[in-house]
Amino acid sequence: MRALIALALMTLPAPALAQSRVEPRAAVGDQHRWAMEQLRARADANEALARQQRLEARLTVLELQAARQAAPIVKVPDWRPLRSPEEERAARESATVRRQETVRSVTQIDAWLDRRPQ
Repeated sequence: MRALIALALMTLPAPALAQSRVEPRAAVGDQHRWAMEQLRARADANEALARQQRLEARLTVLELQAARQAAPIVKVPDWRPLRSPEEERAARESATVRRQETVRSVTQIDAWLDRRPQ
């Protein structure tokens, strides 16, 4: 019987021998060593897969960026349209009113913050 098992093991390719389980009667240390080798091999395979997927994802992003069409450049004119003198005067007066309202409201807030504690 042992001769058949030995003959069968000799005919198996090397990877099958490496993945064969340790006999149940083997020493506990051998069983732990085998389990650790299996865990390391699985971790190495997972790491290689993760590395490959990172590279593929990076390649996909680069391909998408290369395929993206650039947005057309819209040139903004360096000049602004001229207004009539009446429009300029109205704009200045409304800006003055806005500034005065801002100063008035800020002055009220400052006065409230500077009040004496009671």
